[in-house]
Amino acid sequence: MTVARLTAAELHAVADELADLLIDTVDGGASIGFLVPLGRPAAVAWWRERADAVSAGRLAVWVAHGDDRLLGTVGLDFPDKPNSRHRAELVKLMVHRDGRGQGLGRTLLTTAESAAAAAGVTLLHLDTEADSPAESLYLAAGWTRLGEIPDYATTPSGDLHPTTIFYKRLGAPAGDR
Repeated sequence: MTVARLTAAELHAVADELADLLIDTVDGGASIGFLVPLGRPAAVAWWRERADAVSAGRLAVWVAHGDDRLLGTVGLDFPDKPNSRHRAELVKLMVHRDGRGQGLGRTLLTTAESAAAAAGVTLLHLDTEADSPAESLYLAAGWTRLGEIPDYATTPSGDLHPTTIFYKRLGAPAGDR
């Protein structure tokens, strides 16, 4: 398995594969902002729309390939405000159903955390569907569960569900340096 950070051009080049991953993730029940059925044109367009943010450095996207196919992705969304450049949001950690249970989610998470620390980020945050398998991954990786927001988003089938907020400190906070 290989994990690589994408340029904007590379994101465009693998948008079809990323769309397949997104559709598989949504069809598998993950609440990542989309409803079923998610059409392929919409999924491809969503990924291609991210290219400008990648090009501008506001978004970093990594993909994991195994057995000559894309099996996972993760992103870091960097704020553009001067008072928040020490933090980033972990976004769209997805592993294809065929690639689950092999440590791929942990590998992608570790990749994003390491890249964030190398970029000077000292605080990461994320939200994930409450009571989802992802919560176990984040807890095992040392993330702190902050709390839960009721009726935050719908599941892919349209049912309201709570979300859990997590954060993780990477190194010393900016004020402690």
